[in-house]
Amino acid sequence: MVQAAEPPGDPEGDRARRRPVAVDPDPAQNEAAQTEALSRRAVALARHYQGKIETIAKVPVRSQHDFALWYTPGIAAVSRAIEADPDASFDLTGRWNTIAIVTDGSRLLGLGDLGPEAALPVMEGKALLFKTLGGVDAVPLPVRVPSREALVETVERIAPGFGAINLEDIASPKCFYVLEELTRRLPIPVWHDDQLGTAAATIAGLLNALELTGRSIRTTRTVLLGAGAANVATARLLRAMGHDPHRLTVVDHKGILTAERDDVDELMVRNPWKYRLALETDGGGRTGGLDAALAEADVLLAASTPVPGTVRPEWVRSMARGPIVFALANPIPEIWPATALEAGAAIVATGRSDFPNQVNNSLIFPAVFRGVLDARARSINDEIVLAAARELAAQTRARGLAPDHLLPTMEETAVFPHVAAAVAARAVVLGLARHRLSHDEFLARAEERMRRPAALARVLTDAGLIPPMPDEPAGPAPGRR
Repeated sequence: MVQAAEPPGDPEGDRARRRPVAVDPDPAQNEAAQTEALSRRAVALARHYQGKIETIAKVPVRSQHDFALWYTPGIAAVSRAIEADPDASFDLTGRWNTIAIVTDGSRLLGLGDLGPEAALPVMEGKALLFKTLGGVDAVPLPVRVPSREALVETVERIAPGFGAINLEDIASPKCFYVLEELTRRLPIPVWHDDQLGTAAATIAGLLNALELTGRSIRTTRTVLLGAGAANVATARLLRAMGHDPHRLTVVDHKGILTAERDDVDELMVRNPWKYRLALETDGGGRTGGLDAALAEADVLLAASTPVPGTVRPEWVRSMARGPIVFALANPIPEIWPATALEAGAAIVATGRSDFPNQVNNSLIFPAVFRGVLDARARSINDEIVLAAARELAAQTRARGLAPDHLLPTMEETAVFPHVAAAVAARAVVLGLARHRLSHDEFLARAEERMRRPAALARVLTDAGLIPPMPDEPAGPAPGRR
């Protein structure tokens, strides 16, 4: 086991842990300024590049004759072959490596219902990550639909063009219904990243945080702040891994979720997923608000509203010694990392790439889709999600686990083929794979396919076809944390 981040009775450990934040007299103000500067820069770059992705040909076009092969009349033979065997569409077209990123924009990041147009830049960013980190071709598809049933029907109608579906930024509880219905109806994998991706990354980070602090998942007392897509899925995965449901406390905007709360009967009709969670955990034996939930808790997994100060430092101080704090709201965490560390947290993580310990679905979804596409899986279940989480955690431990290196960064790309191979191999074991290769064969295939986008980007950049970023305007730079 890795040495605990904060051994009991180690005052020097206390001082060492707090040293990085002592140099900054106002860390929260500094982190807010950093967020504002990044936001301004993101808007400027979006205007400059006018999109993050484009379609390029992957076949040679040398003359008029080649068009006759790639389109009419030659293409008719390909269509007839697929008509005779629809599964041949995976071998004769790019369907095998192409997914749809579908959203109705009803819960965009932590910003709320901004509509499908406002969702497009996020979906483009998602497509960029799919390609860069997973070698997966992804098509952003924001749609305007009047109901959850219409959203299901829309995805069902477009599914023949894709090898898998990624659902994104869909409000809770609608997202649970949409995922379950599409998983039941479609013969290809369907994934809701705000549920499964965030939950898998959270589980991976938590496994390593428990390792660092000398805790066990079976005896840990955990508080989940937020009862939306991410934490409902996280709670389900925690229970699947042996977490005692009676040591699990879920807190929403009305307080601790219990079987006796006034609105529980309403939840049974309006949100049966949350209703089941209330019955299974019953508040972890507690009632009241977040302050009551956090007293003597070992772990806080916050995936709630992006408002700084949602979690107060005095509540972190009331937790068990050396607690684990995941403040995952984007773009603003529920408590700034420096504030949580100053309040006594042993391990702090956020959902942002500009702070240490990013616990973000971007570490999961590209590799998961690489794996299920390579295995040509029929679906994704919780065992596959846990296989991805465990492999991500294990790969971090193999490369050096530390309180500020809980999971790999997106730059540690050598990790992702291993996660993809673990997913594909698990799909084979579960009988969900149409391609039944060995783990090592899946790994070699993933490494090859995930290496290509970076090589292609280098060629295009060196040729000047991907222009460099414009210089950032001069001005006060955000200070270091």
